[in-house]
Amino acid sequence: MASAATAPPPPASLKRIVAASLIGTTIEWYDFFLYGSAAALVFNKLFFPGSDPLVGTLLSFLTYAVGFAARPLGALVFGHYGDRLGRKKLLVLSLLLMGGATFAIGLLPTHATVGSAAPVLLTTLRLVQGFALGGEWGGAVLLVSEHGDARRRGFWASWPQTGAPAGQLLATGVLSLLTAVLSDEAFVSWGWRIPFLLSGVLVIVGLWIRLSVDESPVFQQALARAEARSAAPDAVAEKLPLVSVLRHHWRDVLIAMGARMAENISYYVITAFILVYATTSAGVSRQTALNAVLIASAVQFAVIPAWGALSDRIGRRPVYLLGAAGVGLWMFPFFSLIDTGGFGNMILAVTVGLVLHGAMYAPQAAFFSEMFATRMRYSGASIGAQFASVAAGAPAPLIATALLSDYGDSTPISLYVIAAVVLTLIAVGAAKETRSRDLAAVDPATDTEPAAARAADAPAV
Repeated sequence: MASAATAPPPPASLKRIVAASLIGTTIEWYDFFLYGSAAALVFNKLFFPGSDPLVGTLLSFLTYAVGFAARPLGALVFGHYGDRLGRKKLLVLSLLLMGGATFAIGLLPTHATVGSAAPVLLTTLRLVQGFALGGEWGGAVLLVSEHGDARRRGFWASWPQTGAPAGQLLATGVLSLLTAVLSDEAFVSWGWRIPFLLSGVLVIVGLWIRLSVDESPVFQQALARAEARSAAPDAVAEKLPLVSVLRHHWRDVLIAMGARMAENISYYVITAFILVYATTSAGVSRQTALNAVLIASAVQFAVIPAWGALSDRIGRRPVYLLGAAGVGLWMFPFFSLIDTGGFGNMILAVTVGLVLHGAMYAPQAAFFSEMFATRMRYSGASIGAQFASVAAGAPAPLIATALLSDYGDSTPISLYVIAAVVLTLIAVGAAKETRSRDLAAVDPATDTEPAAARAADAPAV
């Protein structure tokens, strides 16, 4: 029989939890991706004027990468307190930080107004965005994973993952609409501020929904057990979540980091760098490139739950490996299609790329959640995911732009993505299948590796 902690909640309750996580992550990713699109389109002109166009874009993407540098710190801080205080409180805080920083970007003076202070202020707010996002992902996927039906965990946990394409869809859609109705001069002058200021409205909606959900029952029961142990006469002080993660789950952290290399790098090459490549090398208009990403993001949003459901049937590893191998094989056709300059070919290139990326991204939430014990799960999943982003997603548009500037060709960029795919195939190939693990059981009462390992292998029924 299923334990009380793992018994599925009422459908209405679970759907409300999924909605709260999805809306919150959509807003967070909207804010984060909006910056990436603006970095490719206007920030090089507004905050780094006087440079060669590609050099200005490089500098703009450098501030974009700074946001990734703050994500590991967010993972550490939010993971620590999320494992101590609960998932819900930290998710509310992350949404406030991200929304506030994004709204403030919309009010920033440009280089023409305040000189070198403008890029400094921009970089500071980007750091706040990265810090908030570093704590958001782990809490959002855990809130669903720990509430959901164990037999359909891959499906339900994949819904917060759709927040990434939904955020991309929303950010790209708003930018695409503005570029369609505004002249280039108006967009660069003031139009770019509108999507950033809209974040304030979105945050209010997200908070209203997110505050309405309950804390994870799996976490509440694990916390009660930990408090009971600490109250015993012979109690031993509970170790910090980070210490426990590095002691018992260091291998899982490395696997999670390796698994993210192809997923993270390919995503930012396909969605962020493509705006540079299509407009500078393929001779495609900015509007055309934005529309291609818009359509492809809508398709990815639809297929992620399907990949998640498939991982419930055949396992997390096979789906993940399929996605990684597929992205590697697609890179050369991807750029070849874009080089044609045809809108239909560009849609095909980006859509296939994001569908294959979704095969990695969809099972990732359940896969990483199932690796770690409850009282260190927020820390473990966040650290594994966000530390990888510094080496993967952060420099991806920067490296791709530099390769394009140096070689004037897409071949080195394709090889760069393929190298990341090889790392991911090795990492996921070395991982154990986690589909049958019971999240309530993966909670060792003592800090001993055998106990953790035995609990982790307990099947969910």
